[in-house]
Amino acid sequence: MFEFDHEIVDFLVSENKDFKRLFEKHGELKQRVNDANTGTIPVDNFTLENMKKEKLLLKDRMAHMIEDYRRAHV
Repeated sequence: MFEFDHEIVDFLVSENKDFKRLFEKHGELKQRVNDANTGTIPVDNFTLENMKKEKLLLKDRMAHMIEDYRRAHV
């Protein structure tokens, strides 16, 4: 995730509580989705799809925050 923005992500995680919360929640969902896909945890398809959608929404929100940071610091 955000392969080309490591420095910005690291800064935002350390300095922005909202970004850090989104980042951590995204990581948790990513792990749960992976666990569900490998059968480690039992999850029905509806729940799995909702987790994927929520994970994508979090990623989109973080992408907007990264873009805002980039615009403010160019």
